Amino acid sequence: MEDEVDRLVAAWRRERPDLDVEPLEVLSRVSRLSRHLDIARRAAFAEHALEPWEFDVLTALRRAGAPYQLSPGQLLTQTLVTSGTMTNRIDRLAGKGLVQRLPDPDDRRGVLVRLTEAGQERADAALAGLLDHERAILAELSAAQREDLAGLLRQLVAPFDNLTD
Repeated sequence: MEDEVDRLVAAWRRERPDLDVEPLEVLSRVSRLSRHLDIARRAAFAEHALEPWEFDVLTALRRAGAPYQLSPGQLLTQTLVTSGTMTNRIDRLAGKGLVQRLPDPDDRRGVLVRLTEAGQERADAALAGLLDHERAILAELSAAQREDLAGLLRQLVAPFDNLTD
C-alpha cells in the first residue's frame, strides 16, 4: 500500500540522493495525520455546537471532577494559552451559559470557573461524539497495533510534554 508520503520521499530521494530523508517517512505521516485529525475533531465538535477551544476548556473542567471547577491559572496550565486568551474564553463560555465564575473561598481576590449543568452535558456529548469519530479512524488497526502505536507516540511526545512541566 503506497501513500502520498511514499511518493514525496521517492521524489526527494531522486532529487536529493545526498540527503537522508528517512525522518520524513515517519514525521510527514504524523503531520498529515494531525491535519486529518484536526478536520475530524472540528466536525465532531461542530455536531455539538462547539469550537475546539471550547471543548478544551469544558473538558478540562469536566476532568477536574465534582464540583467541576478550576482556577483560571489551572485552566491556563491545562490548555497552554495566555491569561488574556483564557479570560476571553471564560467570558465567551459564561455568555453561553456553559461556565460560571465564582469567588474563590480560599483567596478573596481569586475566582473559580465552574462548569454549569449545560456545560457538563455539552462536554459529555461532545466527548462521546469525538470518541466515535476517533474509533472510526483507528478501525483499521488491531488492538495490539493501537497499543504499540500509542507507546511509540508516547516516546516521541513525552520529551515535549516534560518541557512544560
